[in-house]
Amino acid sequence: MESVLLSAPEGIHARLGWDPRLDERARTLALAKELVAEHQGIDQGSVHVDYEKPAQTGHLVQLEATASGDVLPLLIKAASLRTATVVAVADAAVPIGIDIRELQPDEITMREMRRHSHLIDGGTDHELLAHWTRVQAVLAADGRGLRVKPENVRLDNRLNKGWVADRRVYYRLQDLSRDAWVITLAYGGLPKR
Repeated sequence: MESVLLSAPEGIHARLGWDPRLDERARTLALAKELVAEHQGIDQGSVHVDYEKPAQTGHLVQLEATASGDVLPLLIKAASLRTATVVAVADAAVPIGIDIRELQPDEITMREMRRHSHLIDGGTDHELLAHWTRVQAVLAADGRGLRVKPENVRLDNRLNKGWVADRRVYYRLQDLSRDAWVITLAYGGLPKR
């Protein structure tokens, strides 16, 4: 699989990988293993990454990394689209979320984004795409999954911060786009004032 390291903030590692021969799960696990080793400064051979066992029905299953039999205190988030996957790794205390979209999405995807976006009518397709990837990254960082609708995410005017209306936590937003992929990382910040 081909992959590139993305320019994430200090303390967060992110990587984009693509390979049409691998399914999403295989790409995600391979990238996560590579990133965990980089983040921890350890040999990749000593790292094992897999999905945690669900504690109950409806539980959002997370990726979990171990080294030498010990669970590592890390948060691993991934997003995939077609043959590409992006993975981000940070210490467990730093909430992160990540999203990936095509630079030229199809019309069905554009309609879905328009339906749920707060972007003022008349925005360009590029503005809508930038807005939407940020909304999705905030939802991934929030961690409540489908229980929170995209319409409940708010972004500042510069698209540098996002939050969910019912929480006092905001997330910083960073564009990690590469080649034909629009990628946004959301990472934890201080409580809103």
